[in-house]
Amino acid sequence: MPFGAHMSIAGGVSKAFARGEQVGCEAMQIFSKNERQWVARPLPEAEIAAFKAEQARSGIGPVIVHDSYLINLAAPADELWEKSMRAFADELERCALLDIPYLVTHPGAHTGSGEEAALEREAVALNRLFDEGVGGTTTVLLETTAGQGTALGHRFEHLARLFELVPHHDRMAVCVDTCHIFAAGYDIRTPTTYATTFAEFDRLVGLDRIKCFHLNDSQKDLGSRVDRHAHIGQGFLGLEAFRLLVNDPRFRSIPKIIETPKGDAMLEDIENLTLLRSLVTL
Repeated sequence: MPFGAHMSIAGGVSKAFARGEQVGCEAMQIFSKNERQWVARPLPEAEIAAFKAEQARSGIGPVIVHDSYLINLAAPADELWEKSMRAFADELERCALLDIPYLVTHPGAHTGSGEEAALEREAVALNRLFDEGVGGTTTVLLETTAGQGTALGHRFEHLARLFELVPHHDRMAVCVDTCHIFAAGYDIRTPTTYATTFAEFDRLVGLDRIKCFHLNDSQKDLGSRVDRHAHIGQGFLGLEAFRLLVNDPRFRSIPKIIETPKGDAMLEDIENLTLLRSLVTL
């Protein structure tokens, strides 16, 4: 059962592996560039080689990349939409160079255009990139969101609609964030509500499309539509939700990544990962 955390790439993408080893990662998530900038310098050949060597040495995998928070493939404004597509194409190509299997992205925000128009806009962007073969075989993981502002992805129906609109199902799957779905109104805190939520996901999207979990507790209560991560068991989700998930045999082999707050020494990552592993009884 691969547990891991989001790791810094300060000093180069290859440096993330030593940090991952420090906190006990079996899987890992990184940014492939500064997530607050549109444009990044190309990955040097030496850094690509170092990344692959470090992955082989450490045995950490899969490594998953999260894209820049600036990207909005659902943007109604043409200038931002085109800029987002170029940036996302670069994210995909960087993943291909590093042999990264999954690129996580938030499904965008409609910023006033309405959900259906925005989902169609997102689909046009994804279809264009996939039609052109950008990123090789890297799979885009649509992340469930809390639904802040005009964000898409806070309803399972949004994901289902994107799978309807984008026929490249070999290039697209889902990352489920526990904090986000809870803040969006999906309860997973009891065996009954957990079963109901994932039955609904299966009906609309399909459990087989889940390729990654972000395991985060929530600082805000059910249905708040506010995305604020908390340490495992210290938020409104509580330990039982995570106990149910890590012992669900359907999800045993799926990587489970924490994105919880931490300091420079990353002791919090060690504590959260240790706690999650202690919940496993499978």
